[in-house]
Amino acid sequence: MFSKSKSSTPTDPQPNSTPAPKVAKTTPPGAPSIIGADVKISGNLETQGEIQLDGTVEGDIRAAALTLGENGHVNGSIHAENVVIKGSVSGQVSARSVRLEKTAKIEGDLHHETISVEAGARIHGHFINSQHTNRAQPQKAESAIKVVSSEETPEQRNAKA
Repeated sequence: MFSKSKSSTPTDPQPNSTPAPKVAKTTPPGAPSIIGADVKISGNLETQGEIQLDGTVEGDIRAAALTLGENGHVNGSIHAENVVIKGSVSGQVSARSVRLEKTAKIEGDLHHETISVEAGARIHGHFINSQHTNRAQPQKAESAIKVVSSEETPEQRNAKA
């Protein structure tokens, strides 16, 4: 009843068997691509999803959302809908929503619609609000906002005002 044919060996494919259907591997919606702290990428990254970057990218990044961790570094431009920066960027950042946390270090211009800057973030560049596309005369970071250091006392801040 369950006899084995002598002409067939375990490694031979079955002549009348149907091949298994190929299943496409997809990333579940909302799951970010994670780039670890020990990873260095030389080249551009592009995705329609989210990237969590704790490593280094020497190139441009295009994504729906980017979270740059405290140890993350980008040497290139960033284009995304939403950006959270905790690490360092040497290049232009263009996003609808930008959040710079206290450990952020930016050397480049920031094109944004909305922006949030925590005390302690360091920015060397221009803030350019893309809702008011006056790119001919961007504002210097020092004159566009007042950056308050968390190390200053209220009396020191009032003396500067």
